[in-house]
Amino acid sequence: MREVEQQVKLVNKAEIIRYIINGVLATGVHYSVLTFNMQMYDMQSAGLANLIAAFFGITASFIGSRYFVFKKHLEPIHNQAVKFTLLYASIACLHGLVLYGWSDVYGFDYRIGFIMATFLQVLLSYRGNKMLVFKT
Repeated sequence: MREVEQQVKLVNKAEIIRYIINGVLATGVHYSVLTFNMQMYDMQSAGLANLIAAFFGITASFIGSRYFVFKKHLEPIHNQAVKFTLLYASIACLHGLVLYGWSDVYGFDYRIGFIMATFLQVLLSYRGNKMLVFKT
């Protein structure tokens, strides 16, 4: 029994490390596309440039989560993609609400609120992907 618990802990640690790597890479894709849009296409709207970049970052995150982090392919990709999109849309709304409450309602520094909301986002994303999307 003890050996099984240790193997589960090792698997979870490896999975968390893969999750962090995937997140860093997806963030790099997002930021690279944002920078490309702003500098190469000379987009005047950072919001629009970021929306386009977010699509690429989220897509990279999904592909990495499916094939690198959780490696669970039993469910059709379309089903997982829909669940992933709904999860990320929900988390994005929560992220916005946390930042709104922290900064707009209470008047605290938005940068601290962003860090807190992002930390919450990372935790919910990992658990949501693990329990709802990829069901590992």
